[in-house]
Amino acid sequence: MLVLFETSAGYAIFKLLDEKKLKNVNDLYSHFQTPEESSKIVKLKHFQKFEDTTEALASAASLIEGKMCKSLKKVIKSHVNTTDSLMVADPKLGSAIKEKFNISCVSSSSAGDLLRCIRSQFENLLVGLPKKDLTAMSLGLAHSLSRYKLKFSPDKIDTMIVQAIGLLDELDKEVNNYIMRCREWYGWHFPELGKILTDNLEYVKTIKTLGMRENAKSIDLSSILSPALEEQVKAAAEISMGTEIADDDIQHIVQICDEILDISTYRTSLSDYLKSRMMAVAPNVTVLLGDLVGARILAQGGSLVNVAKMPASTIQLCGAEKALFRALKKKHDTPKYGLIYHSSLVGRATAKVKGRMSRMLAAKVALAARFDAFGESDTISMDLGTNHLANLEYKLRLMEEGSMTRISGTAKAKAKFEKYQVKREIVQYSAAADSTIPSNKRKIEDISVKQEYEVKSEDIKEEPGVEPPKKKKKKNKEQSNGNTLNNGANVSIKSEQDSVLTEETPSKKKKKRGNQEQVEEHVIVAEDENTPKKKKKKKQNNDSVVADTSVNETIVEPGKKKKKNKNKIEETETAELNVETNSEKKKKKKKKSLNPE
Repeated sequence: MLVLFETSAGYAIFKLLDEKKLKNVNDLYSHFQTPEESSKIVKLKHFQKFEDTTEALASAASLIEGKMCKSLKKVIKSHVNTTDSLMVADPKLGSAIKEKFNISCVSSSSAGDLLRCIRSQFENLLVGLPKKDLTAMSLGLAHSLSRYKLKFSPDKIDTMIVQAIGLLDELDKEVNNYIMRCREWYGWHFPELGKILTDNLEYVKTIKTLGMRENAKSIDLSSILSPALEEQVKAAAEISMGTEIADDDIQHIVQICDEILDISTYRTSLSDYLKSRMMAVAPNVTVLLGDLVGARILAQGGSLVNVAKMPASTIQLCGAEKALFRALKKKHDTPKYGLIYHSSLVGRATAKVKGRMSRMLAAKVALAARFDAFGESDTISMDLGTNHLANLEYKLRLMEEGSMTRISGTAKAKAKFEKYQVKREIVQYSAAADSTIPSNKRKIEDISVKQEYEVKSEDIKEEPGVEPPKKKKKKNKEQSNGNTLNNGANVSIKSEQDSVLTEETPSKKKKKRGNQEQVEEHVIVAEDENTPKKKKKKKQNNDSVVADTSVNETIVEPGKKKKKNKNKIEETETAELNVETNSEKKKKKKKKSLNPE
């Protein structure tokens, strides 16, 4: 088995003498403590030295990528047979050698341990190469390799953009500070000029050409200001309320005006440079966001590759990290946008649509950044960015009009977004549902029966002279005394029989409704006729009571049995008790009146 060992001086091929030592990897380091012991395990077969630093740099760069350079191909082709097996540190390099030369390559953990042991005794194993030359070559290769990485670094152009946008922001701050200082300084001499001229550059140029306000009449300002503003400035200079200043003061004010103009000119050139760099590095991101907003997002992310690795939600909130974590900590609403808020699409959107527009724009920016960062330089164009921009503008117009057809997808038919109206049905509870009566017939019958009882009770209350009858046994003598009242009693008997029959036969009540009304009228008339006049004699009252009781007890029809209403019997018993008590009271009063002591 052969071992390929790469160094800064060249390629070395060793022959493994004892392969059994690789089985016990833990004791392998003990066999390389001295040069004599190490020579018993491995032996140098061939060493190919690099001719110069350029060849060393090319071989090192290719080994980093897992590829073979020309010098390595020559060494393997001339000194390694197809029957031999080659031990390699990098598995990518081993697969490349196997594809090229059809040589079996071994790359495992034991191979790494063996190469580390060889590196510890490399100076002793390699014959004919002094130590000083080896250190000098390794140092030169390290410097050249670091320069190569910096030269072909993909973040190099991104660094220029990051620095340019940082300087542009600082220049804006400095120019604003200088202009505010200049306005306050020259305002003591000519305060009205600051209200007339709102543009900062026009204000600074006017001060530089005008100098003292007394020179306004003789100096032409048409190259700087419009004719209307020029007339206002000259009129205000004549009636100005400012203080007088010296020539030295106006010289320093003019110098600061020159500095402001120089910084503003340099800022315009820097913005042009930034725009050209952004179009070269990230053209699709520049089309979607603009050069300034795109450069600020690249600066916030660090590079275009880092921005390409970000999800769309992170790009949407890029620049608002403090607000996001503060909202999460205090459990408030999280922000909807960061630096992307300053883009033209989000700025044109209304307040209700800004959140949705920023989310859609961030998704398209993520796609554009990945295409710009990882796409091939020959195939990168602005078509992706322009298509996404047109699509977003169309969606923005639809959202503002309120007729959004579809958000995503490529459906042929446009979806209709109609307002959803909730239909609420108000159900009222019907109390009639609680009734257990199957029909309305029972209710009508109950009402008719109650009306009969009410009429009878009212009639009894209206008869003050009539005493309710008592329960007594039948006597032939009493019947002879009560013959005078038989006619009225017969009418009441018939009415009571009809009421009893209505309770017993509810199925025939419909037919008898008209008859019941007639019977009730007859009952009322009969009771009116039946009311006896008040008499002083006691015998007549007793005779009437006996007649009523006898009539109530002898209610019999031919072909029917004798039936009595229990409720009426109870009412009559209570009425009899009341009559007995009233009669006893009257007897006592009469005795007292007849026997006054």
